[in-house]
Amino acid sequence: TDFSINATGTLNLLEATRTHCPEATFAFLSTNKVYGDAPNELALIETDTRWELDPANPWAEHGFDETVRVDRSTHSLFGASKLAADVLVQEYGRYFGMRTGAFRGGCLTGPQHSGAQLHGFLAYLVRCAVTGTPYTIFGYKGKQVRDNIHSRDLVSALWAFHRDPRPGAVYNIGGSRHSNCSVLEAIALIQEITGREIDYTLSDENRSGDHIWWISDVRRFQADYPEWEYAYGLREMVEEIVEAASDRFERAR
Repeated sequence: TDFSINATGTLNLLEATRTHCPEATFAFLSTNKVYGDAPNELALIETDTRWELDPANPWAEHGFDETVRVDRSTHSLFGASKLAADVLVQEYGRYFGMRTGAFRGGCLTGPQHSGAQLHGFLAYLVRCAVTGTPYTIFGYKGKQVRDNIHSRDLVSALWAFHRDPRPGAVYNIGGSRHSNCSVLEAIALIQEITGREIDYTLSDENRSGDHIWWISDVRRFQADYPEWEYAYGLREMVEEIVEAASDRFERAR
């Protein structure tokens, strides 16, 4: 199902665009999962609330850029299907000159995010806090780090690309050092904002191909589109998700 939708479905859309509207902008929402678990090989330092990349590593200051390797790593079958689509999008841009761009997202979220147990952890954590649902953290002591970008900031990035597309472009897009947290840090922030305790347990089993530490380096995109900037930080993002979730689940009772 993943491959049929992500890979074959993207190919069908690319071909339809090439055939019927080749001048259109084609922005593909890829994922950092195209890199697989290669980042997990790097030296990490454990703190009380998170893992951090060793400061000696050149990626530590700004996060991972687009040069992270995509081979010799475990992607998950979802990641493999997105990588196939990602390369197709690049190829149609370079080979046919179409206005394609691949945006390799970190955690994309916002007030309408319908998070689930294994996807959209920030929105799902808020849901658990608001509804009193127990939460399970899968692996890495809950100290795994993710960057989070608000849907508004993502859409504004896509809009900037649409106005001045660069065929075959590839960008990491996420919260960067501007907006990131570990699962434990997210729990603490959500508890502070909601005033409710989250009932969570730690599982030793991590998800296959999951990242221990991921922060996106967005400087390549910022260099090409210097007018783009973040409108949301982590706290503003979580406050908005909490407000929306509280309203949604209170009405559902």
